[in-house]
Amino acid sequence: MADWDDVRRLALALPETAEKASYGGATGWTVKGKGFVWERPLRRADLAALDIPAQEGSVLGAMVPDLGAKEALLSTDPDVYFTTPHFDGYAIVLVRLDRIDPAELEELVAEAWLARAPKRLAATFQAAR
Repeated sequence: MADWDDVRRLALALPETAEKASYGGATGWTVKGKGFVWERPLRRADLAALDIPAQEGSVLGAMVPDLGAKEALLSTDPDVYFTTPHFDGYAIVLVRLDRIDPAELEELVAEAWLARAPKRLAATFQAAR
């Protein structure tokens, strides 16, 4: 349902966001140098943990406010949101990009940005929203 053009458009619409190559040459978006969403190809260990032979579709990594928010997303829609042992203990979810509703993606990207933006910038953004 969503694609990388949607992610790019949503991320770059947020204040002080930059696009850059992240780990392994994948695309990522940062606010003031802190990554908040990124392309996250599954690695061999991820595939083994998920018990799948190969990645199907694009995977987005996204920061979330805290571990409670992560658990809520994982339990609410496991067809869209998932994780791997690599992200245990981190407020990060993985997203099957082709399965997320565009409106939900918009909310996820904004929440990821808010989780990483400096407090003053986040407050200014929320006040203008």
